[in-house]
Amino acid sequence: MTGTLLAGVLIGQLGFEISPQVKTMFFTMFLFAVGYSVGPQFVQGVAKDGLPQAIFGVVVSVLCLVSVYIGAKIAGYDVGLAAGLLAGSQTISASIGLATTAINNSGVDNAESLLNQIPGGLRHQLHVRHCRYRHDPVGARPEAAQHRPRPGLQGLRGADVQGRAGRWHEHRMAAVADARLPGQGEWQGGRQTVGELEAMVKESRMFVERLRRDGKIIDFDDSTVLKAGDIGVISGKTDALVALSTTAEEVADSELLDIPVESVDLVVTSKDADGKTLIELANSGFARGVFLRKITRGATSTDIPIMAQTKLNRGDILKISGRKTHVQRVEKALGYADRASSATDMIWVGIFIVVFGLLGAITVKVGGVPVTLSVSGGVLFGGLILGWARSVRPTFGRLPEPTQWFMNSVGLNVFIAIVGISAGPGFVDGLKANGVSLLMWGIFATSVPMLLAPLIGKYIFKFHHAINLGACGGGRTSTASVAMVGDVAKSNIPMLGYTVPYAVSNTLLTLWGLVIVLIY
Repeated sequence: MTGTLLAGVLIGQLGFEISPQVKTMFFTMFLFAVGYSVGPQFVQGVAKDGLPQAIFGVVVSVLCLVSVYIGAKIAGYDVGLAAGLLAGSQTISASIGLATTAINNSGVDNAESLLNQIPGGLRHQLHVRHCRYRHDPVGARPEAAQHRPRPGLQGLRGADVQGRAGRWHEHRMAAVADARLPGQGEWQGGRQTVGELEAMVKESRMFVERLRRDGKIIDFDDSTVLKAGDIGVISGKTDALVALSTTAEEVADSELLDIPVESVDLVVTSKDADGKTLIELANSGFARGVFLRKITRGATSTDIPIMAQTKLNRGDILKISGRKTHVQRVEKALGYADRASSATDMIWVGIFIVVFGLLGAITVKVGGVPVTLSVSGGVLFGGLILGWARSVRPTFGRLPEPTQWFMNSVGLNVFIAIVGISAGPGFVDGLKANGVSLLMWGIFATSVPMLLAPLIGKYIFKFHHAINLGACGGGRTSTASVAMVGDVAKSNIPMLGYTVPYAVSNTLLTLWGLVIVLIY
């Protein structure tokens, strides 16, 4: 983005003019994609058990605004440089669009001059990539217990809760009536049920998928007693099946092994599942035979650790696999299978952009001062609401990930390029006059929130150490910093604290572009 800005400024020296409608169109596209992607976590954090993390995100966002305001006032910057300082020091380029709209609507005589100052402040971006903390990132061992896996517990009866999530399972055929494990004693013919066979491997789970008896494929349930000569198809992780194969003879039966399986992305929409832990869902009857491979959450498709006590939120996407009948049963209980599609639901996307853009354009006078959310702010909230609505009822409003990427990345970079081109020579003059000052105040505005945030999370919100670091990264919308913390900790537990503050702060920091103009 910084390279795009500089390229735009360089081209702007040639005196090109670009219609402001082009800039508005691409920025509107970007804002809607941002709102859409963070909508589920934003509403989840405000409405339910993510409230402390949501409030933390608000606190960090306010600290960012206050530090920029103080720095800009002390330095004597005009509102254009203040808006640029906000965008650059907080690495939130989207705020430029709202600041631009606010300045244009303010009625000041030198609006163009002020707008030309914005890129000068934006240029001095300081990226916070790592924050050292004196605590072990995975926390004091007793305190971390509630976030860590417990041996023998399985997320949806399939994922390895000890950190090796996503390992594929397979199907094997065996003479199950002779199946036993070392140390279990001799086979007790005619006494072992299907359920008892499935429970033989304590550290994992395996399932009898099909059963042939006396040459015929039969129906069965957990209480069916196995007989000598039965042949079954057993699914499970490789290590569990290997342990079983040491005593059960493998056989060949292509007809029996002809089982339709699939892997789907399941969007959690069930109210009953919202807030439930994986172990609670694993103990539900509908979870039988399904293997959980991955959980993603939030605007950045954050990978959530698969552990027994991990809680699911509405809008989470579960990568599950198994026999089609099992997958359909889980889909009915938990949500909606979001099967791959490249089609965008343009009708709903267009309706939300137009309607909320018009609502945002409404101006209300407060104490004689005109206050408006602006078209851009309205579109942002339109994206928030549609993104949340789709997480609840994912049968409409589809915006595929490639389309989101285009609207987000291309929309922002085209907007930034036009800002640089429009600023032209004014950018160079402003940089000569305020370059060193902007750098120093950029350091101040970046550092103050990040130095205070870990202390606030620890002593006021009482977050667990790992969750605290994730929340700090989310509050500053810094994915890179959380990724580095997780890499050092050799754990993705900090991601549990990342998504809600990120959704809240990403929204507020964007809106601060409007606020900084109103309060300056």
